[in-house]
Amino acid sequence: MTQNTQEPNVVFDLNLIHKYNKSGPRYTSYPTAVQFSPKLDDERYQQIAQDTNEDPIPRPLSLYFHIPFCDTVCFYCACNKLATKNHALAGPYLEHVYRELAMQSRLFDNDRQVEQLHWGGGTPTFLSHHEIRELMAVTRQNFHLADDSTGEFSIEVDPRETDAETVALLREVGFNRMSIGVQDFDPTVLKAVNRIQPREVTLETLQSARQYGFRSINLDLIYGLPMQTVESFSRTLDEIIDLKPDRLSVFNYAHLPERFKPQRRIQVIDLPSATDKLQILQNTIRQLTDAGYVFIGMDHFARPDDELVQAQREGRLHRNFQGYSTHAGCDLIGFGATSIGMVGDSYSQNLHRIDEYNARIDAGRLAVYHGIELNRDDLIRREVITQLMCHFQIQTDTLSATLGIDFWEYFQREKMALQPMLQDGMIVMSRSGIQVTPSGRLLIRNICMEFDHYLNQPDNITRFSRVI
Repeated sequence: MTQNTQEPNVVFDLNLIHKYNKSGPRYTSYPTAVQFSPKLDDERYQQIAQDTNEDPIPRPLSLYFHIPFCDTVCFYCACNKLATKNHALAGPYLEHVYRELAMQSRLFDNDRQVEQLHWGGGTPTFLSHHEIRELMAVTRQNFHLADDSTGEFSIEVDPRETDAETVALLREVGFNRMSIGVQDFDPTVLKAVNRIQPREVTLETLQSARQYGFRSINLDLIYGLPMQTVESFSRTLDEIIDLKPDRLSVFNYAHLPERFKPQRRIQVIDLPSATDKLQILQNTIRQLTDAGYVFIGMDHFARPDDELVQAQREGRLHRNFQGYSTHAGCDLIGFGATSIGMVGDSYSQNLHRIDEYNARIDAGRLAVYHGIELNRDDLIRREVITQLMCHFQIQTDTLSATLGIDFWEYFQREKMALQPMLQDGMIVMSRSGIQVTPSGRLLIRNICMEFDHYLNQPDNITRFSRVI
């Protein structure tokens, strides 16, 4: 195990967590999806998309495909999915995605290269080998994908549906990054969330990904699940560290059964106490940083030589609907039910239900049903929040020049609102900028929330989970 000889870049401060642990956005976008409205429909989206071709240097493209099917439902899940044993349902859905691909491709000039591609879900490996090949082939027919050396092509996989042959196929069709759903290694925990996944199955997928040359492998974990204890999750982390994944995402389970039906099968009495949950988080940070992992932000850790760490050091890290990324400045196109796009200065989202999505495509229209066009204030605040989320700092001179504002004059209210955080040692603030301290980094969402114009509106705060 690699030991970390440097000071950790994040500090667990229990007093600060208790003081600031309230609900707030995860800021995969700003403004958040709460602000989307039907004013941005499919017709307006088409105009925005075509207008991006007229930019002096049109942005490269990023493609996201939502595969909504799962063989079984995990009780913790809050994703838009359809749990079914009927794999025949995937074919008709993909036929509609192919038609959407054709419609979307006509909106963008052919020379705009796809630098990023991501399949999420649901479970993308629910698809058959033939369907995997076909979806990637149709994508290449409609868009110009970057070559393997420069493109970032990732997929989320369920090891229970991803044998060595499937991994080899995924690499063959172009994927070079993989995110493996693990959640926990403890059999009691996995049984409680209806995800029976023997450790050996996960190891086989991980080893196959390395064997076939995937350049980056991420493992997803969740803390706060039923039957988890401080000791059991610590053991899982020790096993995970020994596997040496490139990246780790350690998500906080938010129990919201009133919003997500599968969670109603989880009994509150089986969840770790709030005290134990915080202890699990504290141990997680210690174990991972002691093993040499760098805290990127939010729930993400990476090895020191990982591209995300390098991008963060060089000020190139970006954040979008899929999380942290090294590719900034792409126009993101969403495909499939519930997918979200970010094209020009706008966000847009497809219809949620598969039947409604299919019906819209059958009518010869794109499935976009709501979104938002960003105004100047949105763009300014988005840049500030992005810098904080990705780099834990604001350089006011640089931002003032880039955005055409006097930073501290523009954000007079925010400067006053940040004073308690300054006094609590979460930030260092001066005329030249804002620096988030190691003790403030776990609470970066709270700091960003002070720059969020929309949180002042009634009832918005109740739509988000707690920050820790």
